[in-house]
Amino acid sequence: MSQAGTVGTPSALNNGFNKVFIQRDYSEGTAVKFHTRLPPELEGLIERHVFESTINKLNEFFAEAEKGSCSTYCEGCIGCITAYLVYMCSETHYEKTLRKISKYIASQNERIYHPKGLQIIDPTYRGLRVIEITILDRPGRT
Repeated sequence: MSQAGTVGTPSALNNGFNKVFIQRDYSEGTAVKFHTRLPPELEGLIERHVFESTINKLNEFFAEAEKGSCSTYCEGCIGCITAYLVYMCSETHYEKTLRKISKYIASQNERIYHPKGLQIIDPTYRGLRVIEITILDRPGRT
């Protein structure tokens, strides 16, 4: 795969908005982790350090979600013992972390990305395959 295809892949839509896709980084295995390099399509629209900080924080959240601990193993055992009926009453560690990720993305969009004419789409909506960034408004565009 070419370098451009691994970081950001733009796509024009019927509504005139462009989308950039930040691909998963499989260099360290299959854990959910995304590339942190700023795609060329976003150059000049957002500062490199801000973008990298956002992606690094998302990668940290996903690492936390997938981390095994005594409580997550107990959670799995209790689920197995109760024929997974316990999950009708409580959230798993993974689900709680995904909720934190959604809140973080909403916060980042509101504080940083929307004022710059960008919007991050929660990667759970894309099957954790990519982070989609929509370019809502380009300076000088009518």
